[in-house]
Amino acid sequence: MARTRIGLPDAAPAARDKRGRIPARGKARHRRGWKFYALLAVGIPLLCLSSLTAYYYVTFSRMIDARLQGEFQRADPRVFARPFEVRRGQSLTARQLVERLNDLGYAQRAPAQGPGEFTIGRDTLLIVPKEGTARGRLSRIHFVARGKDKEPSGIDYIEAVDGGARSDRLELSTPLITALVTTGREKRRDVPLAQIHPKMVQAVLAIEDRRFYDHPGIDPIAIVVSVSEYVFGSKSYMRGGSTLTQQLVKNTFLTPERSPKRKFQEWIMSIALERRLTKDKVLELYLNDVWLGQRGSFAVHGVPEASRLFFGKDVANVSLSEAATIAGVIQSPPRHSPFNNPERSRERRNVVLNAMAASGFITPDEAARASREPLQVAARSLENEAPYFVDLISQELQAKYKVAGAVDVYTTLDLHLQKLAQDAVRDGLTRVDEILAKRKRQRAQAALVALDPRTGEILALVGGRSYNQSQFNRAINANRQPGSVFKPFVFLAAFERGLAEGRSDITPASVVMDEPTTWEFNQQTWTPANYDGAYEGPITLRRALALSRNIVTIKVAEAAGYDQVAGLWRRVGAGTPPRPYPSIALGVFEATPLQVAAAYTLFVNGGTIRPLKPISRMVSGGREIAVEAVAPRSVSRPDTTFLVTNMMRSVINEGTGASARAAGFTHDAAGKSGTTNDLRDAWFVGFTPELLTVVWVGLDDNQPVGLSGTQAALPIWTAFMTRALAGRPSTGFEPPAGISFAEIDRDTGKLATPSCPRVFREAFIQGTEPTEICRLHTFRP
Repeated sequence: MARTRIGLPDAAPAARDKRGRIPARGKARHRRGWKFYALLAVGIPLLCLSSLTAYYYVTFSRMIDARLQGEFQRADPRVFARPFEVRRGQSLTARQLVERLNDLGYAQRAPAQGPGEFTIGRDTLLIVPKEGTARGRLSRIHFVARGKDKEPSGIDYIEAVDGGARSDRLELSTPLITALVTTGREKRRDVPLAQIHPKMVQAVLAIEDRRFYDHPGIDPIAIVVSVSEYVFGSKSYMRGGSTLTQQLVKNTFLTPERSPKRKFQEWIMSIALERRLTKDKVLELYLNDVWLGQRGSFAVHGVPEASRLFFGKDVANVSLSEAATIAGVIQSPPRHSPFNNPERSRERRNVVLNAMAASGFITPDEAARASREPLQVAARSLENEAPYFVDLISQELQAKYKVAGAVDVYTTLDLHLQKLAQDAVRDGLTRVDEILAKRKRQRAQAALVALDPRTGEILALVGGRSYNQSQFNRAINANRQPGSVFKPFVFLAAFERGLAEGRSDITPASVVMDEPTTWEFNQQTWTPANYDGAYEGPITLRRALALSRNIVTIKVAEAAGYDQVAGLWRRVGAGTPPRPYPSIALGVFEATPLQVAAAYTLFVNGGTIRPLKPISRMVSGGREIAVEAVAPRSVSRPDTTFLVTNMMRSVINEGTGASARAAGFTHDAAGKSGTTNDLRDAWFVGFTPELLTVVWVGLDDNQPVGLSGTQAALPIWTAFMTRALAGRPSTGFEPPAGISFAEIDRDTGKLATPSCPRVFREAFIQGTEPTEICRLHTFRP
């Protein structure tokens, strides 16, 4: 009996082929399975790749969006100098002014029309200031007329081209010194694309990515070549084919790793970046970020910084040949550096010029002419960026303010004075090197600190002969014996003690015997000598300080009390506290040049120390950040302090600093040379009421430099001060209340008579003037 399933229709008869056979079910299933799995084999990887691509695209897009919200913008503190100004009578040649204008980002144009442009003429310079009261107005700067084949030596006068009156000064701009990159030692400065010379842009596009404005961020043809080389084994890593966008992404977001995964990330991020930024913005970011080698311990990033370091020019002023040189360095900065490999750099420059011609940016004739130009680099050293001063600012920010991010730090640095200081140190050390070479000695180092003693503002600071060679900042970290530059404080302590005790026998005109002397102290004997081994016999305190007599100074310290001298220096608060021994009079303790500079501010300010100030203001996001203000400290009386200041004028007029007058320094000034007994350190400190400068010269290994302060430090001081004060009126030191003057005989210190051959108008605290008349030169019939 047949069995059937209830409710189910009978199955259809099976299909048969032409021979009446029923096809095997497994074969039909096999044919469908092959197509199905083939589809899966292609579809699943594509789906995974699409999903992975979408994932990375979304992830990287968010990362890029976060950067665009702030991180892609400037995130490092910028350091500015004080506004640069040109003054009538200023010691500034046309060439030097052009250098300053390049530092300020001014573009050389003919004719100068818009703010930030200038044109050079014969003995004149036309300029349109970007800042200041003359902003946007064309001004003409006239230089002192030059002789045949000579460059103008200074500013004659300044006038407005539109018929305005002549002026004594012209404010230009606030110079950007550098950016303090927190991720490492880098030099960079961001410049808008519009301010980068078109030839600079074209040179980079021609050699690095000539289809930049046509692709979506990646170059498909280059990608195919790169993948083929990797897959077929000719390369062990994914390389080449990187567009400018890819290079920017790699340097900004990714690691230097070479792998398919990182390359894939680079492609996705490049596409995402170009969907969010315009081509011009991507190009601007690249040109400001690309690595262009090392200068000293700093990595150089961006064509604006490279143009300054390579050629001493703003990026708006580079020539075709210079632009091609910079662009040629991008491929391999160590290999194509114009400093380290000038021949390779020249060859690479010519490759860039040919690429520019092939891309239609320039004509073949222009490329040929530029390729024949010699490779001339300015070898602009990092000293032009005031690196030692910038290090001081960095330390101040970290120690006192803990600031981070986009903070604008406006400093007290005077860029013009800084250049003069660097020139003076360089030239002075060249002379010292010549002397030391004859003695087969190592090269010396130097430090210079210049400040406004009335405010404590640091105007210039040089911490060594070459920041490239040594970043040790001798101006703020070199603890050296001050030697004879301490002597004015010995005399000040004596005047303070004498006044406190009502004595009238300790004055600048007091006479002390300069002769070989032995001191016994703490059961020890000490027989010092004068620097030159000579002795003057009876000598006034003024003359003793002017000639830096050791024996007299020790006697003055003995009269004041060694503990009183040490106590005065402790109140000054500079360097290591000295012990109250006789040797204290000769500066046998340690202090840095910066500390010595701070100590000497009391001689301009009536006994008050002005704390040194490197930062004037800080701004973050339009908001002022409070700058630490340290109150001045009173150390000595105004009247006693003036006596010493007035005495130090004789150091420059007739004493150990008199060679400054012979070299042409004419301003009224006071100062003191310094030489340690073993000739390890050479100093000179000198000042006017508006400018105080400290110079130290010595060896880093603390061996004797073998030169006095007059020989090694004074020439540097003189060269700097002469040029720094050019065009400024000479102002004297105003006496405070309680000071009187009397005509005395220079040799005896007594009231002068008509017969005295050398008469000096000496300062006294009222009531301490001499009453005895000079008998040495009294006429006797």
